[in-house]
Amino acid sequence: MEKAIIIGVNNDRPVEEYNEELCELMSLCEACEINVIDTITQNLTSFNPQTYIGTGKLEEIAELVEELKLDVLIFNDELKPLQINNIKEVVNCEIYDRTYVILEIFRRRAHTKEAILQVEIATLKYRLPQLVGMHSNLSRQRGGDAGYAHTRGSGETKLELDKRMIYDRIATAKKELDELTCLRQQQRTKRKKQQMKIVSLVGYTNSGKSSTLNACLKHSVAVKKEVFEKDMLFATLETSTRLIKTSHNLQFLLTDTVGFISKLPHQLIEAFKSTLEEITESDLIVHIVDSANPNFEKQVAITENVLKEIGVKDIPVIYAFNKTDLHSGYFFVPVKYEPALRISATKGINIDQLLEMIEESLYQANHLVNFAIPFQDVQKMNLLRESAIIIKSEQDENNFLVTAKVSDHILELLKAYQK
Repeated sequence: MEKAIIIGVNNDRPVEEYNEELCELMSLCEACEINVIDTITQNLTSFNPQTYIGTGKLEEIAELVEELKLDVLIFNDELKPLQINNIKEVVNCEIYDRTYVILEIFRRRAHTKEAILQVEIATLKYRLPQLVGMHSNLSRQRGGDAGYAHTRGSGETKLELDKRMIYDRIATAKKELDELTCLRQQQRTKRKKQQMKIVSLVGYTNSGKSSTLNACLKHSVAVKKEVFEKDMLFATLETSTRLIKTSHNLQFLLTDTVGFISKLPHQLIEAFKSTLEEITESDLIVHIVDSANPNFEKQVAITENVLKEIGVKDIPVIYAFNKTDLHSGYFFVPVKYEPALRISATKGINIDQLLEMIEESLYQANHLVNFAIPFQDVQKMNLLRESAIIIKSEQDENNFLVTAKVSDHILELLKAYQK
C-alpha cells in the first residue's frame, strides 16, 4: 500500500467546508488503497500558478518526503502540467491530484465494456495536456542534415507521436462507445413504445442509491435481482435497471445511476454522458440524500448542478432522505426539499411509502374508468390486470365489471369496453 500525505490550499473558504473536502479526498484515497498518514494545508488567497503551494512550503514538504519515506503526494485540486513538472523537480516521489485519484477509482471499478470505454476516454483526455510538461526537457529543434536548415527535433517528434496515438485511441474508443450508445437508445425507444415508466435514482456518491434500489426490489412482486452495494465511494459505476411491480399491479423501471462528487472531473461527466442521458428521459427522479452527512445540502446542490449540466429539466423530483436511522433524534427535512420522505434503505424504513409516492407521481394523470369486458375477451381483461390500477372488480352474467385507473394509452385500447 502506497504511503502518502494530502496537500491542500484553502483560499478563504469556511474551515468546515474545506475540512469536509479533505475528508472526502481521504476516503477516495482509501478506496484507491492509498495509506494517508497526514494532511498539510496552506492558506493562500489563490493557487501558486507555478507550484500550487508556496515554494517555501514545497521545500518543507520535500524534506518531509525524505524523512517519512513517502511514496506519493496527493493534491486536493487538479494540477496543471507545469505545476506537476515544477513540483517533481523539488520532491522525490510520485505526484497525484484529486482528478487522478477519482479516475483511478473509476478505472478499477469499471467492469462492463461501456464503463471501461468511458473511463478510458476520460483518462486519455486527462493525460493529453500533461504531455507537453512530460517532454519539456527534450529539444524541439536542431540543425538538419542534407542541407536542411531546420528539422523537427526528437522532443517534438516524440510529443507529436504520443499526442497522435492518444487522439487515435480516443477516436477508436468513442466509435466503440457510440455503437453501445445506439444499442442503449434502441432499448429506450422500445420502452417508450411499451409505455413503460422510468424512474431514475440520483444522488451523491455513497448516499445509498443501490441500497434503495435493493430495498424497493424487496417490495416488488416481479423477479428480483439485487445490485451490488457497499459502504464506499463509487461502489458501482454501471447503470443498473430493474423492473418494479407493486402490489397495486403497477410496474415501472427503476434505474440506479453513477454517483456524483465534489469536483467531479469534467472529463468523466463528458465520457459518461451517454449513460447519464438515461436520466434525461426519466418520467421521475428520486434524489437520494445522505441525511447523516452534515453537509448534505452542499451534496444536493452539487448533484443538481451536474443534472443541469447534462440537460435534465422539467422532470418531477422526489427527495428521499436516507440513513435516518443513524440520527439520535428526529431529523427535520428543510422545507425547500418537497416532496420529500425520510427513509432507511438498509433498515427498510418507509420504503413502502416511497413506492406509494412514486406511484402517485407516475400515475396521477391516469383516468378513473368503469369497464364492462365480456368473458370471451379474456385477453383484454389480462391487459387491464397487467397495466392498470384495479380499484374494484365484479362480474355479472356476461361481463367482468371493473373500475380501474388507466393511462391514456390503455384507455384508447379499451375504449370500446368503457361504460
